[in-house]
Amino acid sequence: MEQETLQELFIEQIRDLYDAEKQIVKALPKVAKAAGSQELASALQQHLAQTQTHVSRLERIFELQGTAAKGKACKGMKGLLEEGSEATKEGEQGPLRDVAIIAACQKVEHYEISAYGTARTLADRLVLREAIQLLQQTENEEEQADEKLTTIATSLYAGLSGSAAAPKTRNAGG
Repeated sequence: MEQETLQELFIEQIRDLYDAEKQIVKALPKVAKAAGSQELASALQQHLAQTQTHVSRLERIFELQGTAAKGKACKGMKGLLEEGSEATKEGEQGPLRDVAIIAACQKVEHYEISAYGTARTLADRLVLREAIQLLQQTENEEEQADEKLTTIATSLYAGLSGSAAAPKTRNAGG
């Protein structure tokens, strides 16, 4: 692949991430409000602030590349957020709904971890040192958010009947 073509692919990936993060910024307040657990609501509010920082980092990467900060419709994130919205409305507020919200949020986190890893790899191939650092920092934060959600889900399982049969997995969604 030619360097110019790889550069265009990199910008396309950053635009996709930019739109995804902006969609998340809009969705997180509603998800946090639907959470029954104060710990989950607080974690989601903290991640909202962090997501706003992710948007700023992407804007810096656009600036470094000399291109306008604009998104490309991220259909994958749109679908994940629609599923998450359904989880906030199903059943009564309580541990089961919170675990469903966490499962939906972890799908989003895993999408982001993958997308940031891909963008970082492209930046590495293009030798974009500052972009590599910014993307890695965000990828690390997404991994930490995923781990925090797993911790919260694990504590919520105690409030569910049949929790002894709950599998011990890396994330709430299995």
